[in-house]
Amino acid sequence: MSKRKLSRQQRWRIEKIQAERAARATRHDVQEGELLAAGEYGPERSGRVIAHFGRTLDVRPDDDGEAVRCHLRANLEGLVTGDRVVWRGRTDTEGRTVEGVVVARGERASVLERPNARGQLKPVAANIDQILIVFAVEPEPYPNLIDRYLVAAEATGIPPVLVLNKVDLLPADGGELLALLRRYEGLGYPVVTTTTEREGGLDLLHARLAGRTSVFVGQSGVGKSSLIDRLLPDEELRIGELSKDSRKGTHTTTTARLYHLPEAAGAKLIDSPGIREFGLIHLDEAQVAQGFIEFRELLGHCRFRDCRHRQEPGCALLEAVERGEIHPERFASYRRILDSLE
Repeated sequence: MSKRKLSRQQRWRIEKIQAERAARATRHDVQEGELLAAGEYGPERSGRVIAHFGRTLDVRPDDDGEAVRCHLRANLEGLVTGDRVVWRGRTDTEGRTVEGVVVARGERASVLERPNARGQLKPVAANIDQILIVFAVEPEPYPNLIDRYLVAAEATGIPPVLVLNKVDLLPADGGELLALLRRYEGLGYPVVTTTTEREGGLDLLHARLAGRTSVFVGQSGVGKSSLIDRLLPDEELRIGELSKDSRKGTHTTTTARLYHLPEAAGAKLIDSPGIREFGLIHLDEAQVAQGFIEFRELLGHCRFRDCRHRQEPGCALLEAVERGEIHPERFASYRRILDSLE
C-alpha cells in the first residue's frame, strides 16, 4: 500500500509543532544553564538512567539513594534506560534533592538497538550484560523461533541465555524439548530452567541474574511477565493469560524501566515491550550467517567467494552438514530465516 502524501497545510502544521517543541527545549536549556552557572545545582555525581520520559529522566545515584527526576541538556540526545550518566542535583531548604540535570553520558559497554518505522536502528537500552531468551513448554516452542531470537541476540554482541519456563509441564523424561536444549548447550549457550509453580523453581534464574544487567525477550505467552512479577514482588506488572483458542499470549507491559532485583545480589533488569520482542528485518545475509555460531569458522572457506550456501559446489557449510558438524535442522532453520527476509 502506497504511503499517503501530506497536504501543504499538514506539512506546515507538523513543521510548526516541531519548531515550537525545539524552541521550548532551547528555552529550558538556557534556564538550566543559568541555574548551573549561578551555583543552584550541587557537585557532579554519577548515576544510571532507570526510566526515560522524553527530555526528562529518572536517575538512580550510584550511592543507592532515591531516584531523582532529571532534565536532559539539549546537547545530550539519545539517552536510553541503562545509560550511565553524570548529573547534578538541586536541593530544597531541608537539603532534600528535589530535581537534577544530566550533564554528561558515560561510555556504553553495550547497546541494544531496534529498527524504527523507517528501518533506522535506534538504541532502546544500554549497558546490558546478557539477553535472556524465554520460551516455555506451552506455547510449544519451535527450533526456528529459538534460532531467530539467537541470531537477533548475536547481532547485538550481547551474550544470549536460553530460559525454559514452565518446566513443571515437562514429561518425566524431559521429552524432545529437553533434548533440543541439550543441543543448544552443546553449541555453548547457557540454559536455565524455571517454574513459578514449585518452591525453589527460580533458584537457577536468580544465580544467573546475580551481578548482571539483563533483559528478557521472547514471544507472548511464555511467562515473561509472570517471571518478572516473581522477581519483583514489590512492583505491579499486568500479567496476561494464554488465549484459549490459540494458546498464544497477550502483550501486557508498557513502560521501559530498570529494576533492581531484591533476591539476586547486584542483579538489575531492564524491561520494556520494545525490548521483549525484536526481529531480524534489519539484518543482511552475512549477519544472519554470523548469527549461527557454529558457522563462523567455516565462513569465507567456500570455493566461491559469492557462495550463498544453497547448492553451490565446494560450499563449506553444506560439506559440514554432510559430515555431521552442523545439525541439519540448524542449517534448515538458517535457510528459512533467509527466505523470510527476502
